[in-house]
Formats: sequence, C-alpha cells, structure tokens
Amino acid sequence: MTPPGPGAPDAAAPAPVSNWNAANALTALRLLLVPVFGWLLLVDGGDDARYRALAALAFAVAAITDRIDGELARRRGLVTDVGKIADPIADKALIGTALVGLSLLGELAWWITVVVLVREIGITLLRLVVIRHGVMPAGRGGKAKTASQALAIVLYLLPLPPPLHVVAQVVMAVAVVLTVATGADYVVKAWRLTRTSPRAQARRAAKDAA
Repeated sequence: MTPPGPGAPDAAAPAPVSNWNAANALTALRLLLVPVFGWLLLVDGGDDARYRALAALAFAVAAITDRIDGELARRRGLVTDVGKIADPIADKALIGTALVGLSLLGELAWWITVVVLVREIGITLLRLVVIRHGVMPAGRGGKAKTASQALAIVLYLLPLPPPLHVVAQVVMAVAVVLTVATGADYVVKAWRLTRTSPRAQARRAAKDAA
C-alpha cells in the first residue's frame, strides 16, 4: 500500500469531540438549575418548608450532575475545552449561591462563606495560572471536600428539627477544615509543578546554557 503523501490527512488522528455532547449538556443543566435553586431557597425569606425541601432537591440534583458529567466525559472521551471551562464555573456558581443564600438568611456565618469562596475561586485561578506546566487533577482530599460541602449544604437547606441542626453544623465544620487543608495542598502541588514540569526544566536548561 502506498503511504499517504505529506498533504494527506492522518488516518490515525482522532476526530475532534463535539461540544454538543451529553457531558456538556449535564453541565449546562447544572448552570440552569443555579438560579432556580437560588429562587427556591430565598422564597418567603427561606421560611417555607416546602420551598426549602424543593431547594434541597434542586441542589442535590445539580450536585449529582457534577459527578455524572465528569465520569461520562472521561469514560466516553467527551472531554472538551468548553467543558473544562464550564464545569468549574457551574460548580462554583452552585456552591456560591448556596452559601451566600444561607448567609443572607442568617443561617450560616459569613466568615464560612468567605473562607470557602476565597478558597474555591483562588484554587480555580491557580489552576489556570499553572496550566502551562500541567493539569492538577482532583485528589481524594478534593473529592472528600466536595462531598462534605454538598452534604453540609443539603443538611442546612432541609427543614430539619432544631436538634438536628447540630449535625449540619458538625458536617459544615468538617467541610471547612477539608476546604482549607486541600486548598493548602493544592498550593504546594502547584509550586512543585512549576518547579518540576518539563516546561520549567527546559527553561532552567536554557538559562544554564546561556
């Protein structure tokens, strides 16, 4: 068989992944659920038990889509640049809306909301800064942080009897500790990545050769 010429397309090159796929559709659904969830949370000053239960349901559905779309994208090869950008935006919008809403209702201390949001936004920006050196994947600590945040928020959203409020506070305390600890871990990983990546090593080699 005659090999393809220089201008012939490479048959082994994978076809580009369309942005119109199931994983990105779930991410879009999560984004659309954010304002719906926020409205359900703040209706009647957050005092209507039915709306609070619906808000908890909307948040839970949105949080579940976060888990599903990531697994779907990896298993079926549906990872796209749009998904890489939209997914963390949807996550931060959902968590941020929940925390700010609960703080506006006077049910969650503002310092908790500020600490969590500063960490989440800061680490997202840090990942973008070091992306030239490589990708920092979420580790077990990050996944535990996300799960604890989601559970704590759901407990705060549900119209629980007063004795169970302590459970929500304990879970939120665990979530805050994990949030701060994993944030510090990401900073260390980012620093190491900027020192050990092929890009960093090539730059040092070029300086030594100069």
